[in-house]
Amino acid sequence: MAAKFSDTETSPRPVLGILLRLAAMAILSLMFALVKLAGERGIHLTESLFYRQLAGLPVAIAWLWWTGALASIRTTRPLQHGIRMILGASAMALNFSAMLLLPMAEATTFGFAAQIFATILAALLLGEPTGRYRWGAVALGFVGVLIALQPGGEAIPLQGAAVALVGALVTAGVIIQLRRMAQTEPAGAIVFWFSLTSLVPLGIAVLLFGKNHDAESWAILAGLSLAGAVAQILLTASLRHASVAAIMTMDYSALLWSAFMGYAVFGEIPSYSIWLGAPLIIGAGLIIAWREQYLARKRAMEAAEYPFG
Repeated sequence: MAAKFSDTETSPRPVLGILLRLAAMAILSLMFALVKLAGERGIHLTESLFYRQLAGLPVAIAWLWWTGALASIRTTRPLQHGIRMILGASAMALNFSAMLLLPMAEATTFGFAAQIFATILAALLLGEPTGRYRWGAVALGFVGVLIALQPGGEAIPLQGAAVALVGALVTAGVIIQLRRMAQTEPAGAIVFWFSLTSLVPLGIAVLLFGKNHDAESWAILAGLSLAGAVAQILLTASLRHASVAAIMTMDYSALLWSAFMGYAVFGEIPSYSIWLGAPLIIGAGLIIAWREQYLARKRAMEAAEYPFG
């Protein structure tokens, strides 16, 4: 019999949640390394994206069944799911492309700018009040991006940096869209419909650009698909055992894993500017996260003190 959990239910095991999140970051770095290997073997980007999503769909269904949340896939907002699919598939394509165009550590570092862009978009599109702390964090993050770009030094490939930063911007759009949808849509519906609907455009693309491969190339595709599916399980499971605030800082361990994978598999050595710029970008993200959690707790306390407004 499937266990019954709500989308928001958690158990008080933060250490387990943190360990699951760390494992997810390591496996995601492995997935991106395999994406990069696939590109080097001439496997089209759309194939990597399609098989990644194809493996994720049964995982999403199995997870919903196990948590007793299959009924949550019912939705009355197909347009919102369509927008989420377009943004999510575009972000995946850009982030995968960044890994093909840049060393892994550099691509990962620029990806961290998503939280900075999300703060700007939240202020512009959602009208969220943004005070001096978060605007200061945005400025700090952009200084980190500029340092990582190595102005005046040995320049990072401009095309790769542009793709990575646009990918971070579109990922920020996904974050904003998820915030909107979370007000009316359960997490199960969001995950299921993204996994399912994204296979339509990606399937068409594979028909146009896909081709037959040798056994080793198929093994790489299978590996990245499996890694993506396992990471998806771990990411979801981590949220059931610890709060977002507790585990978000663990996401930045992806830089260490990406640097390790880049060196071990591709012989990439991150430039000094990445190690100078990345702490500023990470610090900006942590400040934004801390401020959001502080304001959320403050609003909750005020609501408790004045329950009738």
